[in-house]
Amino acid sequence: MLEQTDDYKNILLSNAPLMDTRAPIEFIQGSFPTASNLPLMNDEERAAVGTCYKKKGQAAAIKLGHQLVSGETKQARLEAWLSYIKANPKGYLYCFRGGMRSQLVQEWLHQAGVDYPRIKGGYKALRQFLIQNTEQSLQALPLLILGGMTGCGKTEILSQLSNSIDLEGHAYHRGSSFGRHAKPQPSQINFENNLSIDLLKKRQQGAKQLILEDEGHIIGRCALPMKLVKQMKLAKLVWLEAPLEERIERVLKDYVINLQQEFINLQGEDKGKEAFAEHLLASLNRITKRLGMERYQQLQQLMQAALNKTDLSTSLGIHREWIRLLLESYYDPMYQYQRKKKASQIIYHGRAEEVSAFLRQ
Repeated sequence: MLEQTDDYKNILLSNAPLMDTRAPIEFIQGSFPTASNLPLMNDEERAAVGTCYKKKGQAAAIKLGHQLVSGETKQARLEAWLSYIKANPKGYLYCFRGGMRSQLVQEWLHQAGVDYPRIKGGYKALRQFLIQNTEQSLQALPLLILGGMTGCGKTEILSQLSNSIDLEGHAYHRGSSFGRHAKPQPSQINFENNLSIDLLKKRQQGAKQLILEDEGHIIGRCALPMKLVKQMKLAKLVWLEAPLEERIERVLKDYVINLQQEFINLQGEDKGKEAFAEHLLASLNRITKRLGMERYQQLQQLMQAALNKTDLSTSLGIHREWIRLLLESYYDPMYQYQRKKKASQIIYHGRAEEVSAFLRQ
């Protein structure tokens, strides 16, 4: 009997390597942080087998699958699996439900002289475990929310705390109209899975409370679990304060200097700068209605003037101008309104060192 396991908790806590034998299209829709896609069938083969199953039944579909993955194709995939297992001997393999695909891969590996454990219930069982874990974790751990104006350094504070959850980090997005990175966000399923694994690890480490940044229900395109959204709205709030000049410099570093470099690293100097410029202008355009046409045009002209400079170092002064104007006329009033609205929930406020010390208590 080939080995199966349903010890989902320890698999996820140990960051065990996972060999995902589903088709690439399934893997892209959602998987797990330590998973690598080494499919039994590619997308076209899977689609052909699925069509055959609908028209002719299971037996014919299985026969077709064996025909499609045979000879040199089978050997190439077997060698890929063996190479992965050699590099990751303490891992596991799975398919969608822990059924025929992963069983077949496990049998072929066994015939090749290698035994590799299979996850009982496959991807679906692991996914269901994580959904339940999110519910359980949010029931077990009270929340404390860290708020503050744009650029005050909330993420930096969270990174210093052992019981914090970086929602923006999991979403790979900073949460505002300007918040995307050069690379795309994770799929919704991957966001939820990674968040749940983080929650699982926090509970395992003995956390008694979770500290999160104040966020809306969506970060970029990643939606927070509804139970989390509801609890965040009711949670106590700590407000981080920072002077305007400090916040301008932090926004400049994060949203201009570092972000432009992200685009350059991904696309090269010229295309990267062009993509970065398109991102900034498109981000501003998305909030035109809320800014009003006069303010939008003022900001757009400043932004374009900064982007027209060939060297970033010569444009920083102009970038500071539009950042200041955007904070003072748009973001700050919005956050001031939110602070006033949540005044009864605020249990502490102060500068970075004071807030950091309070949150460590």
